[in-house]
Formats: sequence, structure tokens, C-alpha cells
Amino acid sequence: MEKLVLATHNAGKIREFRSVLEPLGFDVLPIRQVCPHITEPEETGTTFAENACLKAEYYMKASGLPCLADDSGILADALNGRPGVYSARYAGPDCDDEANNRKLIADLSAFPPEKRTVRYVCVLALLFPDGRRILEEGQCQGILRDFYAGHNGFGYDPLFYVPSLGKTMAELSMDEKNAISHRGRALKQLVEALS
Repeated sequence: MEKLVLATHNAGKIREFRSVLEPLGFDVLPIRQVCPHITEPEETGTTFAENACLKAEYYMKASGLPCLADDSGILADALNGRPGVYSARYAGPDCDDEANNRKLIADLSAFPPEKRTVRYVCVLALLFPDGRRILEEGQCQGILRDFYAGHNGFGYDPLFYVPSLGKTMAELSMDEKNAISHRGRALKQLVEALS
């Protein structure tokens, strides 16, 4: 099995990546398991691709192993694409999911429900020590609700309503989510590129 480092501490992302990559023969290791005392790099990129590559390169060099990093977020059309690359720290540098969710709900409260269209974007960067790199992007469209539904997701998932399924991302099973989510779509393209 080829070892592959995940550049994330997020348990939800680790579960999602493992469910897709381990059946392909990868031994998927969270960075904390490989480099327990490493500090996180500062995400200075202005795009999802820049941040994903920055993280993948940083952790690949630290571990000496192929590294998969993602940068993802939510873009609200009514807010001209905000929070975008700042999705994880939308309510401030030390905020949590709940604070980010409250801020996005508040910022969209002036708009009627049909104008609260959002999309998730995910860029995956897989970098190898020999210089190979694979970059893939996935997107998923939805509507931001101002109330929570579901317990299976993380981040904005309990608010992100998928009209075609009549559920929020947090109400979907892992298989359902992987089939339509931004990360699932980017992962599918990554799997095709690896094949």
C-alpha cells in the first residue's frame, strides 16, 4: 500500500478522503499521525488552488511522502462570492463552525430565501516528492437555509440545502454526499487522474 498524507486535522474530511482512497490501495495517514508536532502553514493564497498547493507542498516536504491537501469553502452569490477562501475563518481567526454559520445566516438575512443561492467549491492538490502534481476542482450548488437540519456533516453542511435531493448536506449518508458534493466530485476526478 502506498502511503499518502492528508494535509488536514478535520475529522470529517479525513473520513471522506479515507472512504474513497483506501479502496484504491492507499494507506491514508492524517498529518498529525506522521508529523505530530508540526505547525500549520499560513494560508496566504487568494484562491482555493493556491492554498491547496501551499498546504500540500508544506506537508509533503515535512513528511517526505505524497500529500493530498484541499482548500474548500462556500460562496454566496448574493455576497459576491463571500466567504470564499475565508470560509473556515469567516467569523474571525479563532472562530468555530457555529460562529461561521451564525455570521453567514446574518449576512444573508436581508435577502429572500430564493436569493440565498450558494455553492461549495473544493480544489484538491496531490503533490508527489518526485515533482508530479494533480490539481482537481469540484463544485456543488445549493441554497443556504437559516435553520439547521441533519447531524452527518460539518461546517456549513447543516445549512446547505440541496433542492434536487430535498435534504441538507448534513442529512445525507456518506455515499450520498460523496456522489454529489464538491469534495466528492473533485475526488472522483482525482481518482480518474490516478487511474
